[in-house]
Parts: sequence; structure tokens; C-alpha cells
Amino acid sequence: MKNMIKLLFPGLGVKRWAFVVLLGLMSLILGIAVLLNVQLLVYLLDWVRNISRVLFGRPLSWLVAVVLIAGGIFLLTLGSRRLLRSILLGLIPDNNNKVVEILYQQRRLKQGPKIVAIGGGTGLSVLLRGLKQYTSNLTAVVTVTDDGGSSGRLRGELGILPPGDARNCLVALADTEKLMEELFNYRFTKGDLQGHNLGNLLLAAMTDIVGNFDQAVQEISRVLAIRGQVYPSTLHYVTLRAHMEDDSWVDGETEIVAYPAKIQRLFLNPHGVEALPEVLEVIKDADAVVLGPGSLYTSIIPNLLVKGMVQALYATKAPVFYVCNVMTQPGETDDYTVSDHIKAINRHTEVPVIDYVIVNNQEISPVLAAKYREKQAYPVKVDEPELARLGITVIADQLIDETNVVRHHPDKLARRLIKEIFRVNNTVERLRMLNAYWGQRIFDRN
Repeated sequence: MKNMIKLLFPGLGVKRWAFVVLLGLMSLILGIAVLLNVQLLVYLLDWVRNISRVLFGRPLSWLVAVVLIAGGIFLLTLGSRRLLRSILLGLIPDNNNKVVEILYQQRRLKQGPKIVAIGGGTGLSVLLRGLKQYTSNLTAVVTVTDDGGSSGRLRGELGILPPGDARNCLVALADTEKLMEELFNYRFTKGDLQGHNLGNLLLAAMTDIVGNFDQAVQEISRVLAIRGQVYPSTLHYVTLRAHMEDDSWVDGETEIVAYPAKIQRLFLNPHGVEALPEVLEVIKDADAVVLGPGSLYTSIIPNLLVKGMVQALYATKAPVFYVCNVMTQPGETDDYTVSDHIKAINRHTEVPVIDYVIVNNQEISPVLAAKYREKQAYPVKVDEPELARLGITVIADQLIDETNVVRHHPDKLARRLIKEIFRVNNTVERLRMLNAYWGQRIFDRN
């Protein structure tokens, strides 16, 4: 009651528009009553007829009714919009010119497809940055085997899960100002904190406060107002172990990538750690699952080694897409074709889980190609006959964003994925997605 009385205080911008809404409602009711000749309002009808005689020389009560109804609708609309705006401006003061756009975006994005993106590194964050423009029903599942850089140091010193990949995804999904993104990505360049990333430190601190890495990610998610959710593939402390083609065994992600021989098979140490239950649930209910883009052996396959993950991917009714890297990666995928990527995944899953592979067919500029050749990296060859033999449908498009590096363009990749998700889903889901994207040109040919 005390809070309700506060609404009567001056300067809130609520009372005046509430009165306009009330006035509009009364006008609308009176207009309908006159139009329907409601006999309970005999005095009103006589009053309307008298006004009509004065103005028009004859009783045109229907015209007065139309004026009352039109005026009522106008006042209702005006008052409702201004009343809602006054309330929302108090809740979202920094977005006073974007209230309607914010409401529209949130409502539209909630109707988008449910997409689970699995991977790690910068590739997954590129994908999420594009997809968040089309749906807020996003779940990022990240690997927890990183043992290098800031993440590796925090992992070794504090005994927490490496926060780097989760941080990348949180920033990519953030619905905040650019300055906040730069703050979370800030890397210290001197002192004891040199090399550490501020976002990683915040996740480490939050983990210590709440006592759980997954809960820490969820708390930071609220701070950044992300469009979607981010989960680690497992909450267990694990490392990578690789059996190489020269029959040697190498431990640790950093050492595996640096080892000169090719990777034959990856394992998690300890073996048999279980996936987060929430991850298995979202895969089951997804409209689409996307693996990659990202490092094949250090970002994608480690997620598939977690107990329950392969079974969930095999059982889901959702189509599973693999976004193949544009370039080969030295130390991981030297000389690999697209089918080699698929075969490597199949070798670890032991059952086929991929339905579609998305590849780039845009030509790389000679300058960038030469730059990559110096690092022994080359465009991944698309061997369609072998992919067809494996039962994989190829989706090719111009998908890259050429700056000083060759990587997927967030919006190009997201638009193509949304088109394919729309194409392969049933009629009911298509209608829902069309409703979500009404007015957007994501299904154009260009």
C-alpha cells in the first residue's frame, strides 16, 4: 500500500498518462454505447442527439459515436504507450531512446531456434557473435582442457577449471556496451598480473565466492546480460592425453600441439568424467547442434570425449552441423581435407553424429594465402566425393572475413546456418522461425 501511494508523488510521469488511459477507455465505452443505442444510457443518447441537431441540423448520433470511438482508441494508445515508457525509463535509464527496440528485440529473439554450439577458442565466439542477432535460445558448451596462457596459469595456481573459453563465449553473447566487452577482454601487460585477462580473473574470483565454476559462469552471465547461456562440458578437472602416429604418448594440450608427429587419438585424463546434466538436456531439446568452428583436436573433440555427450548427439532429433575451419592448423590438422576432419571425429565418437558440414568456397586473397603458407597453413580442401561416401551433406558458401587473418565472418556464417536450420525443420518449427524473423531479410539469396 505504501508503494502504491508513492505512485501519486509528483514528477513520476505516471498519473497523467494513467488519466489519459482512463479518459480514452471512457470515450471508447461511450462511443460503443451510442453506436449500439444502449437504452440504459437514455440521458446520454438524448444529449448526443441534441449535439447532433446543433452541429448538423439533424440527429447524427452514429457520427458522434464514431468520433468518440476514434478518440477513445487514440487516447488509449497514446496513454498506454506513454505510461509504459515512463515505467520502463525508470527501469532502463541508460536506454531511454531504445525502450521499444529493446522490447521488440527480446520478444523476437525468444522465438528463434534453440541452438547448441559446442567447441572452444575464438572460433566458437565468432559463431555466437553472429547467432545472437537471430535468437536468444543459444547454449554454448565449452571445453575445459586448456592448460596454456592465462587460463593455464589460473588452473595451475588456483585449481579451477580454465576460464578462457567460457569468457570468450560470455563476451560474444553479451548484450552490453562495447566498453564492457573491452573491459572483460583486457589483458595486463606489466607487473605480477602480466599476461592475465581481467575476465579470467573475475571468473576465478566468482568461482571462489560461489564455490562452483558453472555457478560462477551463470552469475557473470547476469552481469553481462548475455543472450543465451554458457556451460562447461564437464565440471571435472581433466587434461588431454594423446596417442601420436609415431606410437608415443603426450600429455597436456600445449605439449600435444607442439609435438611434431600427427595426432592419432585423444583421451581425457581421468577417463569417464560425466557431462553436465544441463548440457545433455539442451542437446535433447535443441532445434540444431553446431560443432565448431575451432581447433579440431583441442576445442571440438575434447567435448565429445565427456561421458554422455556422444550418446546425446546420436539420440537427438536435431540436425548436427560441423563448421569446418577454413585453413589447416599446424600441429593439429596438417594436410587435412574436410573429410579428414569428419573421419577424426568419427574415430573418437565411434558412431556417426554429424549430418551436415558447412564449408567456405570463397577464394582467399593471394596476400593472405602467402602469409599463411609461411606458417605452413593452407586452405582446407573440400573433397565432396569422399564426404558423400561418409553420408555427409555439404553446404558451401562464401563465409570468410578477411582482415589480417582468415576466419569466418560472424553474420555470414550465422545467416547461412539459420537458413539451413529453417530448411531442415518441420512445418511447425518453420512457422515459429518465420514469425521470429518477420521483416528480416535472412532468407534472401544475397
